[in-house]
This record gives sequence, structure tokens and C-alpha cells, in this order.
Amino acid sequence: MVEKIHRHNFFYILTIKKGNGEHQIDFTNYPVNNCSVFILRPGQVHQLLLKKGSKGYLMGFDASFYSPKEQQKRKAFREASFNNFYSFETQYFSSLISVLECIFQEYSNREIMYKEYIKANLDIFFIELFRQSNKSNILTHNNLHFQELFDELMEMLEIHVHDHKQVTYYAEKLNLTSYQLNAITKNNSGKNCSQLINERIILEAKRHLLATSNQVKEIAYHLGYDDPSYFIRFFKKHTEFTPEDFRQNFK
Repeated sequence: MVEKIHRHNFFYILTIKKGNGEHQIDFTNYPVNNCSVFILRPGQVHQLLLKKGSKGYLMGFDASFYSPKEQQKRKAFREASFNNFYSFETQYFSSLISVLECIFQEYSNREIMYKEYIKANLDIFFIELFRQSNKSNILTHNNLHFQELFDELMEMLEIHVHDHKQVTYYAEKLNLTSYQLNAITKNNSGKNCSQLINERIILEAKRHLLATSNQVKEIAYHLGYDDPSYFIRFFKKHTEFTPEDFRQNFK
């Protein structure tokens, strides 16, 4: 199974029981191994080489189908889906597979209220991922609060970075000062908020350059730049390539 670089507008979950290959998500390479899970959020780009004989489940859904409203479930879903790659020991992986088998059977049989049954199993799936991703992290109450604020920031950047590129905008939305927000981002990522904003802009630009045929000026406008030449200078400053050079060298 070979998929050239492209992007999705939905959540894409690939769970491998047994297999080999390579999976690149947002320009980061991951190995395809037994007992692994890959998650793409809407807008991410990827390319995949899945070798013959690989077995598992591939599932896609958008926010109109599954977007938990209850606070704890939403927290589990958000934090779990921000990790693109999970690798499990067999004993922990079996519980995930049993949930996916239930989802597959419900989707295949389509009995009464099958969608609600699938959503309930998605709750369990993401809670399990959330548990596994946090087993090695012992967080105090304050650190947990700061982690939640950082996760909220990253989710906001996904949605608003095209229109809002100032640290003050995100600080106000989170009821923080710019100083407090920078302290949180430094603690969680080693970078200040401005650096995270710039990284998000560059990532979105790379996605468009490699996964679409849009002209550079169209990409600039989409990212909120009225002056394409300024966008080109910004992109080159952060990547050492012009947008067109990046597209030609890496596509």
C-alpha cells in the first residue's frame, strides 16, 4: 500500500497489529511496526508505505461525527490526538484492538443505534490512548493545569493562526498575560509562544506546497499575508529555501 503525500480534512487513525513500512506525518518519519497506532488530525499531511502482509485497522471520521463535549472525554481526545505515533507492548495493545473490533462489527452490521455504539467505543479508545501516553508523566496539579493550557494553545493555533499571529491574542483568549503564556510554552516545549506561532505558519505553508498545486501567492493569501513577497522572505528566513525551491526539492 503506497500513498503519496496528501492531506485529509478528517481524523485518520491507522492501527497496525502486524506490519512493516514507513509513515511520514507532517515531515517527520515514523517506523511502521507491530502494535503501533498513527493519528492524523484534520489538515495534516502524510505519505505511507505499508508492506504486503500488514494487518490492522484504518478508520476515518470528522468532527461532525465524533467530537466529545464532556470535559474529561474532550481532554482525553484532544491530548491523545495531538500525538501522531504510539508504540505499545502487546499486553496493552490488545485492549485497543478489542475496541476496534467492536467498532468494525458495528459499522459492518449497522444495527439500530450503531453510530452511538461506535461513539461510545471511540470514547474508550481515546481514553486508553490518553492513559498510556500519561503513564510515564507524573504531574502535579499545577503542572497538569499548565499542560491543559498548552494543549488549548496548540488547538487554537491550528484554527486561528491564519488570521491571528500575535502572542497577545492567544494570551487574552486564555486569560493570561503574554509573560505567563511564554512561561508555559517554555516549560512545555522549550520555545516561546512567538516561536510556536512561526513554526505553525511554516508547517502549514509546507503542507500546502507539497500536498497542493496552489500558487505561492495563493498560499500566502491563505495564511493571511497580503504581500506575497513578505511571505516569501519569511519562509526563506525560517527554512533557507524560497517556497518554490522547497516545493521543487522536496515534492
